[in-house]
Amino acid sequence: MGCCESSFLAEMHPEKEQQQSQLQTQTHPPSIGPDPVSAGGAGVYSFSEFSFSDLKAATNNFSSDFIISESGEKAPNLVYKGRLHNRRWIAVKKFTKLAWPDPKQFAEEAWGVGKLRHRRLANLIGYCCDGDERLLVAEYMPNDTLAKHLFHWENQTIEWAMRLRVALYIAEALDYCSTEGRPLYHDLNAYRVLFDEDGDPRLSCFGLMKNSRDGKSYSTNLAYTPPEYLRNGRVTPESVIYSFGTVLLDLLSGKHIPPSHALEMIRGKNIILLMDSHLEGKFSMEEATVVVDLASQCLQYEPRERPNTKDLVATHAQLQTKPDVLSYVMLGIPKHEEAPSTPQRPLSAMETMKELMSYLSKSGTQQMRDMLEARKRGDYAFRDKDFKTAIDCYSQFIDVGTMVSPTVFARRSLCYLLCDQPDAALRDAMQAQCVYPDWPTALYMQSVALAKLDMHKDAADMLNEAATLEEKRQRGGRAS
Repeated sequence: MGCCESSFLAEMHPEKEQQQSQLQTQTHPPSIGPDPVSAGGAGVYSFSEFSFSDLKAATNNFSSDFIISESGEKAPNLVYKGRLHNRRWIAVKKFTKLAWPDPKQFAEEAWGVGKLRHRRLANLIGYCCDGDERLLVAEYMPNDTLAKHLFHWENQTIEWAMRLRVALYIAEALDYCSTEGRPLYHDLNAYRVLFDEDGDPRLSCFGLMKNSRDGKSYSTNLAYTPPEYLRNGRVTPESVIYSFGTVLLDLLSGKHIPPSHALEMIRGKNIILLMDSHLEGKFSMEEATVVVDLASQCLQYEPRERPNTKDLVATHAQLQTKPDVLSYVMLGIPKHEEAPSTPQRPLSAMETMKELMSYLSKSGTQQMRDMLEARKRGDYAFRDKDFKTAIDCYSQFIDVGTMVSPTVFARRSLCYLLCDQPDAALRDAMQAQCVYPDWPTALYMQSVALAKLDMHKDAADMLNEAATLEEKRQRGGRAS
């Protein structure tokens, strides 16, 4: 796809699109079929082996701009975000050279974890074992980690009900893994809990992989390490429960405090001092006491005295007080709105513009009632073909709005086109695609803008890509 060749795209979309090759799926292991578990409505990929060239292209040659490891480039095994040829975002964990010297062991371990599929996991969808290269590929979670939301939040801390939901969802993930014969989880902590596009917490699948030669089962300070691991260096199912107890302390206190210090406060009945002051008292003392008691049980010195995963689920299930409130609302983060259906098969750039003008003018009437005043003014100006005013209003909405709308980006893109500003139009069309990757309208808009920029080959490629995507969507609609 040639639209990313122009340098001005970097201003709008730092994760520049690279032309992607087809994924090469190896046929020697049996493939795991797609699972109904979904992230944003699309089924999880079946587990497969990726080629190194595919992952290199997806991560822009493992660009430092794509690193999402909490420790950045200092992390021992870097994690990158990447984008496949079908525009699906992925997380790629790249191990250091010879971290897994035996390729067969690495592949077997990856396939074992790859069989797991659950809505509470950031599922493993593939791996790469090419020469000395060892990489894991998982679903990408766009809304940061629990550590970020608890320890380094900017706008608001996590409310109490959401903290209880995090505890339940992670307990459910651990219980599922235990039931499926994978009870060991290495270095469970707040950095392993990720938030998907709906704001729901998920447990990273990377911690389910067994230890490698250069890795450690516990990378945190020894103060947070299960006592039996310090004695014999072995991770047991009970060790995972201990680590879950440290996560409960994080949720209670909003800080990463040593378990020994927290236990002293608990024994001294100083629960109020343990609680996160940023909650400003907005929590139930009865519920907090239940969580504190469970954390204390998880942190018992003797492993046999700790609860099991089913106990964790049962305890937290009864504490859920806002089951009908969506997670992204409680987190205070914007939700990507779904893009509407697309117009019918435009045959040329000009026909595309006419179709889009008619289609976009009609869409979003219900949303206009709920949007900010700037969005409403932009919609009215757009309907009245006052495109300069529409650009100004949509710009206000985009700059200060709390909702990410592909429709707004598409409308402003069309306004820019009709005001003879194809560069800006292309940027907005790409933003619409970022918000809703499988929306053909965004690709049609890019095709028109590219044609205006005299990038005719790229425009034709983009138009073909959009038509192919729309045809697939229509076939899928008929099938359902």
